[in-house]
Amino acid sequence: MATSDLEDNPLDILTNLFTSSEEPDPNDPSAMSLVDHLEELRRRIFKILIAVVVFSIVAFIFRDYIMNFLTGPLPASANALGHGKKLTVTGLGEGFTTFLLLSVAGGIVAALPVTLYQVWAFVAPGLYAHEKKHAVPFIVVGLILFLAGLALGYIVLQYPVAWLVNFGADSFTELVSVSSYFTFVAYFLLAFGVVFEIPLVLTFLSLIGMITAETLTKKRAVAHVGMWIVATVITPGADLYSPIILGVAMSCLFELSVIFIKFTHYMRERNAPPDEVEA
Repeated sequence: MATSDLEDNPLDILTNLFTSSEEPDPNDPSAMSLVDHLEELRRRIFKILIAVVVFSIVAFIFRDYIMNFLTGPLPASANALGHGKKLTVTGLGEGFTTFLLLSVAGGIVAALPVTLYQVWAFVAPGLYAHEKKHAVPFIVVGLILFLAGLALGYIVLQYPVAWLVNFGADSFTELVSVSSYFTFVAYFLLAFGVVFEIPLVLTFLSLIGMITAETLTKKRAVAHVGMWIVATVITPGADLYSPIILGVAMSCLFELSVIFIKFTHYMRERNAPPDEVEA
Protein backbone atom coordinates (compact mmCIF):
# COMPACT_ATOMS: atom_id res chain seq x y z
CA MET A 1 0.00 0.00 0.00
CA ALA A 2 1.35 3.44 -0.92
CA THR A 3 2.24 5.71 1.95
CA SER A 4 0.50 9.06 1.46
CA ASP A 5 2.38 12.31 1.93
CA LEU A 6 -0.68 13.63 3.73
CA GLU A 7 0.18 11.45 6.73
CA ASP A 8 3.43 13.34 7.26
CA ASN A 9 3.88 16.42 9.33
CA PRO A 10 2.44 19.43 7.40
CA LEU A 11 5.50 21.53 8.20
CA ASP A 12 7.82 18.83 6.88
CA ILE A 13 5.80 18.58 3.66
CA LEU A 14 5.88 22.35 3.21
CA THR A 15 9.62 22.35 3.79
CA ASN A 16 10.15 19.54 1.29
CA LEU A 17 8.30 21.52 -1.39
CA PHE A 18 10.78 24.37 -1.21
CA THR A 19 13.98 22.73 -0.02
CA SER A 20 16.08 19.77 -0.98
CA SER A 21 18.48 17.46 0.76
CA GLU A 22 21.01 18.08 -2.01
CA GLU A 23 23.88 20.35 -0.99
CA PRO A 24 25.02 23.00 -3.47
CA ASP A 25 28.38 22.40 -5.05
CA PRO A 26 30.75 25.30 -4.21
CA ASN A 27 32.78 24.47 -7.33
CA ASP A 28 29.73 24.73 -9.60
CA PRO A 29 30.54 27.42 -12.20
CA SER A 30 26.84 28.33 -12.31
CA ALA A 31 26.89 29.35 -8.64
CA MET A 32 26.51 33.11 -8.20
CA SER A 33 27.79 35.40 -5.48
CA LEU A 34 25.58 37.84 -3.60
CA VAL A 35 26.78 40.71 -5.79
CA ASP A 36 25.98 38.69 -8.92
CA HIS A 37 22.48 37.97 -7.58
CA LEU A 38 21.88 41.64 -6.87
CA GLU A 39 23.12 42.61 -10.32
CA GLU A 40 20.86 39.98 -11.88
CA LEU A 41 17.92 41.26 -9.81
CA ARG A 42 18.65 44.82 -10.94
CA ARG A 43 18.61 43.77 -14.60
CA ARG A 44 15.33 41.87 -14.18
CA ILE A 45 13.64 44.78 -12.42
CA PHE A 46 14.91 47.19 -15.07
CA LYS A 47 13.39 45.03 -17.82
CA ILE A 48 10.09 44.91 -15.95
CA LEU A 49 10.05 48.70 -15.56
CA ILE A 50 10.84 49.16 -19.25
CA ALA A 51 7.92 46.90 -20.17
CA VAL A 52 5.58 48.77 -17.82
CA VAL A 53 6.65 52.15 -19.22
CA VAL A 54 6.24 51.02 -22.84
CA PHE A 55 2.81 49.51 -22.24
CA SER A 56 1.77 52.55 -20.17
CA ILE A 57 2.63 54.84 -23.08
CA VAL A 58 0.61 52.64 -25.41
CA ALA A 59 -2.28 52.66 -22.93
CA PHE A 60 -2.12 56.46 -22.69
CA ILE A 61 -2.37 56.71 -26.47
CA PHE A 62 -5.52 54.58 -26.35
CA ARG A 63 -6.81 56.19 -23.14
CA ASP A 64 -10.20 57.07 -24.64
CA TYR A 65 -10.86 53.47 -25.59
CA ILE A 66 -9.84 52.30 -22.11
CA MET A 67 -12.10 54.89 -20.49
CA ASN A 68 -15.04 53.89 -22.67
CA PHE A 69 -14.44 50.23 -21.84
CA LEU A 70 -14.31 50.81 -18.07
CA THR A 71 -17.34 53.10 -18.05
CA GLY A 72 -19.33 50.66 -20.18
CA PRO A 73 -21.27 49.25 -17.20
CA LEU A 74 -22.29 52.79 -16.14
CA PRO A 75 -25.90 53.60 -17.11
CA ALA A 76 -26.56 56.70 -19.20
CA SER A 77 -28.69 58.14 -16.39
CA ALA A 78 -25.67 58.32 -14.06
CA ASN A 79 -24.91 61.95 -14.86
CA ALA A 80 -27.62 64.45 -13.99
CA LEU A 81 -26.00 67.05 -16.27
CA GLY A 82 -27.07 65.07 -19.31
CA HIS A 83 -23.56 64.14 -20.45
CA GLY A 84 -24.31 60.45 -20.62
CA LYS A 85 -21.59 58.20 -19.20
CA LYS A 86 -19.04 60.97 -18.65
CA LEU A 87 -17.69 60.99 -15.09
CA THR A 88 -17.36 64.11 -12.97
CA VAL A 89 -14.02 65.63 -11.96
CA THR A 90 -13.71 68.15 -9.14
CA GLY A 91 -10.16 69.42 -9.64
CA LEU A 92 -8.27 71.23 -12.38
CA GLY A 93 -5.80 68.40 -13.00
CA GLU A 94 -7.97 65.47 -11.96
CA GLY A 95 -8.82 64.54 -15.54
CA PHE A 96 -5.15 64.30 -16.54
CA THR A 97 -4.25 62.47 -13.32
CA THR A 98 -7.03 59.97 -13.91
CA PHE A 99 -5.86 59.19 -17.43
CA LEU A 100 -2.29 58.90 -16.18
CA LEU A 101 -3.21 56.46 -13.41
CA LEU A 102 -5.37 54.41 -15.77
CA SER A 103 -2.49 54.24 -18.26
CA VAL A 104 -0.06 53.06 -15.60
CA ALA A 105 -2.56 50.48 -14.36
CA GLY A 106 -3.10 49.30 -17.93
CA GLY A 107 0.66 49.14 -18.44
CA ILE A 108 1.11 47.00 -15.33
CA VAL A 109 -1.61 44.59 -16.42
CA ALA A 110 -0.31 44.37 -20.00
CA ALA A 111 3.24 43.82 -18.76
CA LEU A 112 2.17 41.04 -16.40
CA PRO A 113 3.46 38.23 -18.69
CA VAL A 114 6.83 39.99 -18.91
CA THR A 115 6.88 40.43 -15.13
CA LEU A 116 6.09 36.79 -14.45
CA TYR A 117 8.73 35.65 -16.93
CA GLN A 118 11.42 37.87 -15.40
CA VAL A 119 10.54 36.69 -11.88
CA TRP A 120 10.63 33.08 -13.03
CA ALA A 121 13.94 33.58 -14.87
CA PHE A 122 15.45 35.03 -11.69
CA VAL A 123 14.35 32.30 -9.27
CA ALA A 124 14.43 29.28 -11.62
CA PRO A 125 18.22 28.70 -11.49
CA GLY A 126 18.01 28.30 -7.72
CA LEU A 127 15.18 25.77 -7.80
CA TYR A 128 15.47 22.02 -7.96
CA ALA A 129 13.50 19.93 -10.44
CA HIS A 130 10.72 19.01 -8.02
CA GLU A 131 10.29 22.66 -7.03
CA LYS A 132 9.97 23.75 -10.65
CA LYS A 133 7.42 20.99 -11.19
CA HIS A 134 5.16 22.50 -8.52
CA ALA A 135 5.84 26.17 -9.22
CA VAL A 136 5.15 26.39 -12.95
CA PRO A 137 1.61 24.90 -12.90
CA PHE A 138 0.67 27.00 -9.87
CA ILE A 139 1.78 30.23 -11.55
CA VAL A 140 0.05 29.48 -14.86
CA VAL A 141 -3.20 28.21 -13.32
CA GLY A 142 -3.27 31.07 -10.81
CA LEU A 143 -2.89 33.67 -13.57
CA ILE A 144 -5.61 32.06 -15.71
CA LEU A 145 -8.03 31.87 -12.78
CA PHE A 146 -7.38 35.49 -11.78
CA LEU A 147 -7.99 36.76 -15.32
CA ALA A 148 -11.15 34.65 -15.53
CA GLY A 149 -12.35 36.25 -12.30
CA LEU A 150 -11.69 39.73 -13.67
CA ALA A 151 -13.60 38.92 -16.85
CA LEU A 152 -16.63 37.61 -14.97
CA GLY A 153 -16.48 40.55 -12.58
CA TYR A 154 -16.61 43.01 -15.49
CA ILE A 155 -19.66 41.25 -16.92
CA VAL A 156 -21.46 41.35 -13.56
CA LEU A 157 -20.38 44.93 -12.76
CA GLN A 158 -23.30 46.48 -14.62
CA TYR A 159 -25.87 45.14 -12.15
CA PRO A 160 -24.64 46.72 -8.87
CA VAL A 161 -23.66 49.93 -10.67
CA ALA A 162 -27.12 50.33 -12.21
CA TRP A 163 -28.84 49.55 -8.91
CA LEU A 164 -26.74 52.06 -6.94
CA VAL A 165 -27.20 54.80 -9.54
CA ASN A 166 -30.96 54.37 -9.79
CA PHE A 167 -31.65 53.78 -6.10
CA GLY A 168 -31.60 57.44 -5.05
CA ALA A 169 -32.42 59.00 -8.42
CA ASP A 170 -35.72 60.42 -7.14
CA SER A 171 -34.16 62.04 -4.08
CA PHE A 172 -30.66 63.05 -5.19
CA THR A 173 -28.88 64.69 -8.09
CA GLU A 174 -26.54 61.99 -9.32
CA LEU A 175 -23.02 63.08 -10.26
CA VAL A 176 -20.66 60.11 -10.29
CA SER A 177 -17.09 61.25 -9.62
CA VAL A 178 -14.03 59.67 -11.14
CA SER A 179 -12.52 58.63 -7.81
CA SER A 180 -15.69 57.04 -6.41
CA TYR A 181 -16.43 55.10 -9.60
CA PHE A 182 -12.97 53.66 -10.17
CA THR A 183 -12.56 52.84 -6.47
CA PHE A 184 -15.78 50.86 -6.70
CA VAL A 185 -14.71 49.14 -9.94
CA ALA A 186 -11.29 48.23 -8.55
CA TYR A 187 -12.79 46.72 -5.39
CA PHE A 188 -15.44 44.79 -7.30
CA LEU A 189 -13.08 43.32 -9.89
CA LEU A 190 -10.46 42.49 -7.28
CA ALA A 191 -13.06 40.61 -5.23
CA PHE A 192 -13.89 38.41 -8.22
CA GLY A 193 -10.22 37.90 -9.07
CA VAL A 194 -9.35 36.80 -5.53
CA VAL A 195 -12.38 34.53 -5.24
CA PHE A 196 -11.30 32.68 -8.37
CA GLU A 197 -8.07 31.69 -6.59
CA ILE A 198 -10.04 29.30 -4.34
CA PRO A 199 -8.98 26.14 -6.22
CA LEU A 200 -5.32 27.18 -6.06
CA VAL A 201 -5.43 27.90 -2.33
CA LEU A 202 -7.26 24.69 -1.44
CA THR A 203 -4.94 22.61 -3.63
CA PHE A 204 -1.91 24.13 -1.94
CA LEU A 205 -3.39 23.39 1.49
CA SER A 206 -3.85 19.79 0.39
CA LEU A 207 -0.22 19.57 -0.71
CA ILE A 208 0.99 20.56 2.76
CA GLY A 209 -1.40 18.11 4.41
CA MET A 210 -3.86 20.53 6.02
CA ILE A 211 -6.92 19.31 4.11
CA THR A 212 -7.91 16.37 1.92
CA ALA A 213 -10.49 15.83 -0.81
CA GLU A 214 -12.43 13.61 1.61
CA THR A 215 -12.58 16.45 4.15
CA LEU A 216 -13.98 18.86 1.57
CA THR A 217 -16.51 16.29 0.43
CA LYS A 218 -17.77 15.72 3.97
CA LYS A 219 -18.04 19.46 4.61
CA ARG A 220 -19.54 20.23 1.19
CA ALA A 221 -22.94 21.43 2.46
CA VAL A 222 -21.46 23.71 5.11
CA ALA A 223 -18.91 25.08 2.63
CA HIS A 224 -21.55 25.96 0.04
CA VAL A 225 -23.75 27.73 2.59
CA GLY A 226 -20.75 29.68 3.88
CA MET A 227 -19.66 30.69 0.38
CA TRP A 228 -23.13 31.95 -0.51
CA ILE A 229 -23.18 34.03 2.67
CA VAL A 230 -19.78 35.48 1.75
CA ALA A 231 -21.06 36.19 -1.78
CA THR A 232 -23.87 38.34 -0.39
CA VAL A 233 -21.47 40.24 1.87
CA ILE A 234 -18.58 41.08 -0.47
CA THR A 235 -20.77 42.21 -3.38
CA PRO A 236 -21.67 45.90 -2.88
CA GLY A 237 -25.14 47.12 -3.64
CA ALA A 238 -28.35 45.18 -3.15
CA ASP A 239 -29.00 43.92 -6.65
CA LEU A 240 -30.15 40.33 -7.03
CA TYR A 241 -27.79 39.18 -9.78
CA SER A 242 -24.33 39.89 -8.32
CA PRO A 243 -24.49 37.61 -5.24
CA ILE A 244 -26.22 34.86 -7.23
CA ILE A 245 -23.59 34.86 -9.98
CA LEU A 246 -20.72 35.06 -7.48
CA GLY A 247 -22.29 32.34 -5.32
CA VAL A 248 -22.66 30.01 -8.31
CA ALA A 249 -19.07 30.75 -9.32
CA MET A 250 -17.75 30.01 -5.82
CA SER A 251 -19.69 26.75 -5.64
CA CYS A 252 -18.31 25.66 -9.01
CA LEU A 253 -14.80 26.63 -7.93
CA PHE A 254 -15.19 24.58 -4.75
CA GLU A 255 -16.13 21.49 -6.75
CA LEU A 256 -13.26 22.20 -9.12
CA SER A 257 -10.94 22.32 -6.10
CA VAL A 258 -11.98 18.79 -5.11
CA ILE A 259 -11.11 17.60 -8.61
CA PHE A 260 -7.74 19.40 -8.52
CA ILE A 261 -6.86 17.89 -5.15
CA LYS A 262 -7.75 14.35 -6.24
CA PHE A 263 -5.74 14.78 -9.44
CA THR A 264 -2.64 16.15 -7.69
CA HIS A 265 -2.84 13.41 -5.06
CA TYR A 266 -3.08 10.79 -7.80
CA MET A 267 -0.08 12.26 -9.64
CA ARG A 268 2.02 12.38 -6.47
CA GLU A 269 1.31 8.74 -5.71
CA ARG A 270 1.99 7.78 -9.31
CA ASN A 271 5.35 9.58 -9.34
CA ALA A 272 6.35 8.45 -5.84
CA PRO A 273 9.75 6.62 -5.69
CA PRO A 274 9.57 2.82 -5.31
CA ASP A 275 11.13 2.97 -1.85
CA GLU A 276 8.05 4.84 -0.59
CA VAL A 277 5.78 1.93 -1.43
CA GLU A 278 5.26 -0.61 1.33
CA ALA A 279 4.49 -4.23 0.69
